[in-house]
Amino acid sequence: MIDKIAWIRLENGKVLSTRSRGKDVYYLPGGKREPGETDVQTLVREIDEELTVAISPASAVYVGTFQSQAHGHATGTTVRMTCYTADYRGSLAPSSEIEELTWLTYADRERVSPVDQIIFDHLHRAGRLT
Repeated sequence: MIDKIAWIRLENGKVLSTRSRGKDVYYLPGGKREPGETDVQTLVREIDEELTVAISPASAVYVGTFQSQAHGHATGTTVRMTCYTADYRGSLAPSSEIEELTWLTYADRERVSPVDQIIFDHLHRAGRLT
């Protein structure tokens, strides 16, 4: 089980997604928890590292936890993505392993990882992703 925390940033019916160097699909920004970190601490650290912005911890709102086969891993390797929305300060810019950031709609569903496809379905059903 790969335990990850993800940031769902929605604007105008689109969701912020990232593509890491050498990857062929997009992922919601976020990453793996370090020992002893809470979900929100992980979210704040990962988003600062990947996108150079400061998440406001007090604004973090749990969206849901989603599981799927982990993209690019052996069959049977599952990723569990715990997702939050949150406000931020700063200007979004790719950093660290992130090569590209983009805003995707539901029509882009096939361009994201399997767990993100489940999240896209959830957001679309809720009327938050066009």
